[in-house]
Amino acid sequence: MAETPKYDVVVIGSGPGGYVAAIRAGQLGMKTAIVERDDKFGGTCLHVGCIPTKDLLLNAEVFDYFKNGKEFGITCKEFSLDWQAVLARKAKVVTKLSKGVEFLLKKNKVDMIRGTGKLGAPGKVSVTDPKGATQEISAKSIVLATGSEARLLPGLEADGKTILTNKEILSVPDIPKSMVVIGAGAVGVEFASIFYRFGSKVTILEMLPRAVPLEDEEISAELEKSFRHQGIVIHTQAKVAKVAKSAKGITVDFTGADGKPQTLEADTCLVAVGRAPNTTGIGLEKTRAKLERGFVKTNGYMQTDEPGVYAIGDIVANSPLLAHVGSMEGIVAVTHAAGRPAEPINYHQIPNCTYTEPEIGSVGLTERQVREAGHKVKIGKFPYAAVSKATILGAREGFVKVVSDEKYGEILGVHIIGPRATETIAEAVMAMRLEGTVDDIAHAIHAHPTLAEAMGEAAHAAVDWPIHI
Repeated sequence: MAETPKYDVVVIGSGPGGYVAAIRAGQLGMKTAIVERDDKFGGTCLHVGCIPTKDLLLNAEVFDYFKNGKEFGITCKEFSLDWQAVLARKAKVVTKLSKGVEFLLKKNKVDMIRGTGKLGAPGKVSVTDPKGATQEISAKSIVLATGSEARLLPGLEADGKTILTNKEILSVPDIPKSMVVIGAGAVGVEFASIFYRFGSKVTILEMLPRAVPLEDEEISAELEKSFRHQGIVIHTQAKVAKVAKSAKGITVDFTGADGKPQTLEADTCLVAVGRAPNTTGIGLEKTRAKLERGFVKTNGYMQTDEPGVYAIGDIVANSPLLAHVGSMEGIVAVTHAAGRPAEPINYHQIPNCTYTEPEIGSVGLTERQVREAGHKVKIGKFPYAAVSKATILGAREGFVKVVSDEKYGEILGVHIIGPRATETIAEAVMAMRLEGTVDDIAHAIHAHPTLAEAMGEAAHAAVDWPIHI
């Protein structure tokens, strides 16, 4: 009988949480293996999530520049969108990055095992390979990084043509003439922004009172205003009653905010109503690990209640489903497993980024949350319309909003909507990490002309001394 392979750490799942955990474990000198059920390493984010989506967003941005070339003194009489070339570039980018992940795993001496991993007896993982053969491996520590799947409305099933999730929409054979997007969270509004700029007629249905409902209320209002100005239709407080296939595509029956029933017809329907954790069938039922609505409960070091078993990424209860969060959770988990000093994550300092046009970047508490917590609030806002670089770029929509404590100037939240907001938010994250105040940002010299100047000006506004407005 073959001897059971023994590892210090076995990671189940190779998304941005899993592969980062495995790389760091290798760097810490631990014998490490990573188990992946798909034929490629990298997980949802790399193959059907963050990376291909942002690649399409870049295509949409470039296409926008061509359509508005006259504003920049460029006349292009004939141009068109080659959808197959767009898909080919997306695939090329994904393949290159996927190979990069495998290179990094090999570089750090991580054994890559293809198959479906499942918790067995304590300290054991059973792996069933694509041919159905099962082997058992042992580990001192096991990291669960099995990710999530898109939720669908009851009775619906994605078909890759008319009813789509974030996965199928990345490979539609043609750009649909019309699309209904159910859900105005990050996924829904990003794809709405992409396909509208590619030429689709887009309508968004959101059950809650506003789009991007996790963001500050002023951010939601600004995005809705921008979308409607562009031509994207948004119905909030919309309750979907039925989605059905038709001869032309799909029909969606819903009740609007006014309580009146309405029907939409479109070529396709994107369902973007959230994600479900992949925690079924991975052996948790035989452990002491506790679940909350299907998500795994952990402590600050990502430990479950089962000794030696950690959980990271999209399966963790009360953790935002973001790639960069999963990556840091992976680092925390394996650092702790190695017996090294590990710092739990401060979940109030996580950047949230939505790659629409205009972009959204935020960190910390919203104005409403700060007021409800009993703080005396001082707000600093600065519009991109008054930022030189934004005018140069022809992107003057939006603003930077700094939410601070009135007495001490502590930065409690920063909310940005506008050009390159997903990049600018990094300054706010670092300032909050270092316990900076609005005075610190105001006195930090921001280069001119840059979009980052809006951050400095918003901080000046929070202490009542805005310069350029």
